[in-house]
Amino acid sequence: MSTQTETLFPLEPAFEVITDGACLLRGAAISHEHDLLAEIDSIAARSPFRHMVTPGGFTMSVALTNCGSAGWVTDRSGYRYDCIDPETGKPWPPLPVCFRSLAGSAASRAGYHDFHPDACLINRYEPGARLSLHQDKDEHDFDNPIVSVSLGLPAIFQFGGLKREDPVRKYALNHGDIVVWGGPSRLFHHGVPALKKGVHGLVGSMRINLTFRKAL
Repeated sequence: MSTQTETLFPLEPAFEVITDGACLLRGAAISHEHDLLAEIDSIAARSPFRHMVTPGGFTMSVALTNCGSAGWVTDRSGYRYDCIDPETGKPWPPLPVCFRSLAGSAASRAGYHDFHPDACLINRYEPGARLSLHQDKDEHDFDNPIVSVSLGLPAIFQFGGLKREDPVRKYALNHGDIVVWGGPSRLFHHGVPALKKGVHGLVGSMRINLTFRKAL
């Protein structure tokens, strides 16, 4: 019976190659979920989530906060990293040890050793929130990968190419999944279409995404 069940419902591979330089680590953050969520609550208490405004005047549907030596911000003057939270006037909360450990181990599994992030963007998606195709190119250099951790409601991850019009691959991301990309795919376009309604047992009716970078 167990063999038949496994045949009908095969387990997804723990390590899934997306393209050269990019991979998906299924469920790699689940064992850290409670520590991660507790730290997110602590960070948000010091630097609250907010809906930032793009240089074009568009208010982002995704709420954002940061932790680390620098935080990613956007306003009418442009996109950038800043060591000070513009909303509180204080430095961003430090990067928790469990964040550093998870990001480093995930990057190492993907072949990027000695990854030491100094910034973590924390995105909060509520149903209907989306992130259009974009490149992560505000960092000082692109030698280090991006490590992206999904918590909460499932989402679709779109991963394209260097050009915005390049074909887009789509991957279902569930609670605990981690995507890592760098090297030849470091500047590939990526995004998340509108989040569907639902309720997750630990996170509730939202998705939290941690994206680790070496920004400075």
